[in-house]
Amino acid sequence: MSETILVINAGSSSIKFQLFDATDGTLPVRLRGQIEGIGTTPRLVGQDGSLPLPAECGDGVPGALTFLGAWLRERLGGAMPVAVGHRVVHGGPAYDSHVAVDDTVIGTLETYVPLAPLHQPNNLAPIRAIRKLLPDVLQVACFDTAFHRHHSELADRYAIPEALHREGVRRYGFHGLSYEYIAGRLPELAPGIAGGRVVVAHLGSGASMCAIRDGRSVDSTMGFTALDGLPMGTRPGQLDPGVVLYLMDKGMDARAIERLLYHDCGLKGLSGISNDVRDLLASTDPRARLALDCFVYRASLAIGALAAAMGGIDGLVFTAGIGERAPAIRKAIAERARWLGFDLDEEANAANALCITTPDSRVKGCVIPTDEERMIALHTRAILRRHRSA
Repeated sequence: MSETILVINAGSSSIKFQLFDATDGTLPVRLRGQIEGIGTTPRLVGQDGSLPLPAECGDGVPGALTFLGAWLRERLGGAMPVAVGHRVVHGGPAYDSHVAVDDTVIGTLETYVPLAPLHQPNNLAPIRAIRKLLPDVLQVACFDTAFHRHHSELADRYAIPEALHREGVRRYGFHGLSYEYIAGRLPELAPGIAGGRVVVAHLGSGASMCAIRDGRSVDSTMGFTALDGLPMGTRPGQLDPGVVLYLMDKGMDARAIERLLYHDCGLKGLSGISNDVRDLLASTDPRARLALDCFVYRASLAIGALAAAMGGIDGLVFTAGIGERAPAIRKAIAERARWLGFDLDEEANAANALCITTPDSRVKGCVIPTDEERMIALHTRAILRRHRSA
């Protein structure tokens, strides 16, 4: 029986999972799916369709994972994964690489909840639940911040007192698992720019951009938290800190401001309609157009800034939900990037082709689907092998 690695990417109401064959060097996917509706009417959606969770499982994360474990045992002939890898958004100042989970790690990651309140609690919940259900199974925390932790000091410093910097108030950057995957794919898919200066645009409900030179992160649009940078589905992106002071003076407390910034801003706040780009593209409401125009404008500014960080640009890569599947958004960003030497091939762009620029475009443009779960599986397997050889 082959050994497997389970990868979990947990959100507020869903748990996405993939099961990888760890004995095959290519890590093929054996099973994938998600448990949706956690907290309301949970159901497992997999390759065989949708399956409601029995009432006795409850509607929370522990019950969902108990059901998932039984479901996996049935399909694996009683065997269970040899390791579980988790996406954890914030590794904070303590972790600049991915780590095996123990009580100390969980305790430290808990202190970073205020830095990623939308993500960190949901990332930690399945780790705790699995430690109770399967205490002997290796779990690995894979951080979205890790890929950016080797920036220059200039890139990650804020202009604040040294004491605050020593406490960990600095720029971290996020979506690192996605950027690491894209950087690893470039030598095969776009070798001409793999060793050069590339801006990668991870555009989804959460959106950011990263400057990558010779396969390594140089700078990113996100900073101390996942609020900074580009406008997102429900987050504002770059915001004058004075706005927060203004809201406090108006009587809003920290929790109310947190709800506003994480849930009611971005495309949702600008449009008053939706946080989904598909809805906004289909709408004739001028507020929808404003939201999209703002998104494109800020993205184009970020490309210029990240190109400056690298001293130029050789490639622009689009990835994630919007980046991979919204030709109209890519076209609008490309038009604003023409001054950099980006010449869009409109037919290739409309077809979501790998290369979306003309042959004589000075900056090469690509669309490359991301795969954060595969990166988590790779890192989990590496840590599993180290544990076995220790």
